[in-house]
Amino acid sequence: MKKTLLDMHTHSTYSHDGQSSLKEMLETALQMGLTYYGVCDHFNYDYDYTKMSAELRIKLQDAPPEEYFHGARHLQEDYAGCLNVIVGAEFGYSDDEQVKRRYQEEYRLYQPDYVMNSVHGVGGEDFCYCDLAGERKDVYQMYLGLIRRSLDAPYPYDIVGHIEYVARYVPFAEKSISLEEFGAEMDDILQTIISKDKILEVNTSTKTLPQGTLPNERILRRYYELGGRKISFGSDAHSVERILDKWEQTVETLKKIGFTYLTVPIKGEYIKVEI
Repeated sequence: MKKTLLDMHTHSTYSHDGQSSLKEMLETALQMGLTYYGVCDHFNYDYDYTKMSAELRIKLQDAPPEEYFHGARHLQEDYAGCLNVIVGAEFGYSDDEQVKRRYQEEYRLYQPDYVMNSVHGVGGEDFCYCDLAGERKDVYQMYLGLIRRSLDAPYPYDIVGHIEYVARYVPFAEKSISLEEFGAEMDDILQTIISKDKILEVNTSTKTLPQGTLPNERILRRYYELGGRKISFGSDAHSVERILDKWEQTVETLKKIGFTYLTVPIKGEYIKVEI
């Protein structure tokens, strides 16, 4: 029996870092045989543009939300019947109450099919650009604290995005977050995801990290041990070349752990897709 293919974390040129148009992404997904295709272009209200150079401010500008949703909804209609296009949004979490209110308002205005709640940075700066020097333990405790607070965000969300994202940018020799060091913090995060009935993303955009996914396999195993079953696959593709990246090896890892299905969120409904 043919297995269902899906990718719930992709971007397009509506995002500042997108390299392929949404039309190009959808055409490629259709040719690859995907059943579900989730696009969740960036809403980076967590960024503090006053801390950036003029050049960086321009580089990090996304398309206006009305432009993104208008274009994406039209394509969703165009592909109906041949590809399930799920139009979402990736909200970059911040502790700032004003930022949280902006996300609440954007959700009310545009009613995305799903929301990915992600931690990309601290103090208004993306981890990709900010200074992460310091003690390894302090940096990771800061990051895990942000993740835990993001789970209590006042806006609706479905997927908890790419835990361990910070590991792609830290200057440490040992980059992965180990349960031996941060087991209590990680258990708190994973148990909260489970208790809130949210979905843990398995993200394959590890860049130069030696591990295959974010979070790493040991954290995925711990999530399963604690009773977590809701998993989302995301390539974090920003171009057509990376759609469904590492799908086969990721599915095999998940099956080895014990997972039997992936979860696809669509307008509050969670669909189980057998793997």
